[in-house]
Parts: sequence; structure tokens; C-alpha cells
Amino acid sequence: MTLIALAAAEASGDQLGAALMRAIRQRAPDARFVGIGGPEMQAAGLDAWWDCAELSVMGLAEVVTHLPRLLRLRRQLVGRLLAARPDVFVGIDAPDFNLAVEKRLRRTGIPVVHYVSPTVWAWRPGRVRTIDRSTERVLCLFPFEPACYEGLDVGADFTGHPLADRLNSCPDATGARTKLGVGADGPCIAILPGSRTQEVERLAPAMLDAAAILADRYPGSRFLLAAASPEIRDTLQRRLNGRATLEGRIFVGLTEAVMTAADVVICASGTATLEAMLINRPMVVCYRVSPLTNLLMRGLKLLRTRFVALPNILAQRALVPELLQRAASAGRIAEETSRWLDDPDLRESLTRQFDDLRRQLRTNAAANAAQAILQHMTPAPDARV
Repeated sequence: MTLIALAAAEASGDQLGAALMRAIRQRAPDARFVGIGGPEMQAAGLDAWWDCAELSVMGLAEVVTHLPRLLRLRRQLVGRLLAARPDVFVGIDAPDFNLAVEKRLRRTGIPVVHYVSPTVWAWRPGRVRTIDRSTERVLCLFPFEPACYEGLDVGADFTGHPLADRLNSCPDATGARTKLGVGADGPCIAILPGSRTQEVERLAPAMLDAAAILADRYPGSRFLLAAASPEIRDTLQRRLNGRATLEGRIFVGLTEAVMTAADVVICASGTATLEAMLINRPMVVCYRVSPLTNLLMRGLKLLRTRFVALPNILAQRALVPELLQRAASAGRIAEETSRWLDDPDLRESLTRQFDDLRRQLRTNAAANAAQAILQHMTPAPDARV
């Protein structure tokens, strides 16, 4: 039997982990998976020692308050992994947590792979040295990332992004609206305030205030709110209850359908921006961190990129608007959303540019990552009893 341990920290990592597990099992049918993951990885067969919600914390300042618990969980994970002696450990994103686990396991001879290159090209570039000391191989989702590791001992492979293989670039908006029970008349606007409670608390009020402005501007507008979990749904429902005149509906676990049904997506920066790009939906990208986290980022000059939205990063130009910190106000969000709704030529131009970016990422990514991980294992899975 092949024993593969994985650790994912949030919804995007859970999606990547589930696709990876399915691809590995096609090549190693006897594979057993253990570790940390969310509902998608658990549905794919993960024996979850902990749910990934245990690791879902955003921001520098926020991590400090959770640090004792996170360190305790990491010690417990390492202890269980040393006892289990998996054929390989795959840390899925969450570098501040997973790289320390990988470094500890690597010292004992357990093969380790980090799946998803940390954003060293944007945030704390000095981390490449930590990555080099901690892991043996980095699997990169984007084509420009392997160059960041040139001259280091750590191997780096561009494997592509599984979402580019899975998501339909010509989605059926009518079918999605039927699935969600949404009428065909009037603009349909998706609101995705994030997958973590702290994100939602910071972004949802401004996004919903923007929705109220847009509802006045475009009579008959429908607003579809995507919640990553029941907890996020409850948070959004409390916010929505105070806006009785706003026609908003909340959907749990139906992010893809919500985006597909929409004319425009208002979303938090993160994987959602990539999903919207791959589904070919114009978007307005928002992000806020705590004032302390923002101060630390600016004071320590930790942010090294012009953009935060993945479509803009991939294109190296501003394809979609980014509203950060105070700029993520209701008025600005409504203004930028209106720009997409009012200009079909602008939307068409964006679709063509999104198609070009999609082709770069569509590489049968999960299969590439699975193959790289199985090749990295010692001994090979077919050599085990």
C-alpha cells in the first residue's frame, strides 16, 4: 500500500488536493491518503486527522493570536507523520505552516514536496532560501514561477493549474441560472467576499452596500452570494438581514454555478479571481487586511508586486480593477461594476484576453503534479509490498 500524507489549509488548497488525489489514485490505485483537508479532499478519500478549517487564518496580526494553537497542531501533525512514515508528504500551499513540517520530515528521510509555489515573486521574496532548506521539490501552478528557484538546490516544475483544465471557458449562464432558481431578466451580479470569516467581515459590508447602490441603478438586479461554508453563510445572512430591500440569495458550495450565472463578479482577491477569469466573467477585485497587517506590510516592504489579482499578475497589466483597503468602498465597487455592465465591447475585449491566459495554464495539471509526486517517492509505489 502507498501511504501519502497531505496538508491543505483552506478551500482553494482543498480543491487542489482533491484533484491531486484523484490523479494519483489513477496511477497508484492502492494509495491511501491521510492528513489535513476539507470536504473535497475528504470526499476524494482523505482520512482527515484534522479539518483544514483548523488552519484557516489570514493576516500577519491575526496569526499571532492563533499562534499557540497552530504550533501545537503542527507538533501533533509531525508526531503522527513520524509514526506513520508516509511514502511522501505533500504540503499544499500554506507555506508558513507546511514548510516547517516538510523541513522536519525531510531530516528524517521522508520525501517531501510542496504543491503550489509560495508567491515569492510578490510577497517576501527572501522566502526562496527558506523553501530551499525546507523542501525537496516545488510544484508551480503558473509558468513564470520556476525561474524564481534558479540557482537553488530545490527542484521546481511548472505543472499548470487544475482549474484551467476543469472549468469551461464558454459556460452555460442560462443553465446555471436555472440550477440556482434565478430568473433571466435583469443584471445578475455575483458577490464572493472570501472563504475565511475575517475576510468576509471586512469585505461583505462594502460589497452589500455596493449591491444596494447597483439595485437602485439597475432595477431588477439579482445578487448571488457565494459562501464557502455554512459558517460563512451564517455570517452573510446576518449582514443581509439588515438590507430587507436587497434581492440577495446565499448559496453554499456552489461558487462555480454562482459565477457562471453572473454578468459580473465582485470578489475578494485570491483563487476566486482565477476562477472568474477561467469562466470568462468580468470582475471587480477587492481586498482588505487589518490596519496592523497593512502597516507591517508597508513598513517592512513585504509586498513586491504591482498587482494582487491573478489575471493582472499573469498578464502583467491591469485587466480588471483592484480595490484595496480604503479603495474597496461601496461607491468604488459600484462604479467599477457599472463599467462592466454598461460596456459590452469592454467585456468582449476582456474575454479574448482571458482566453489567451487560459491556454497558458491548461496543461492537464493534476496529472502532471501526480506524476511528479509519484516519481519523487522512494521507493516507487509499484515496488512496495
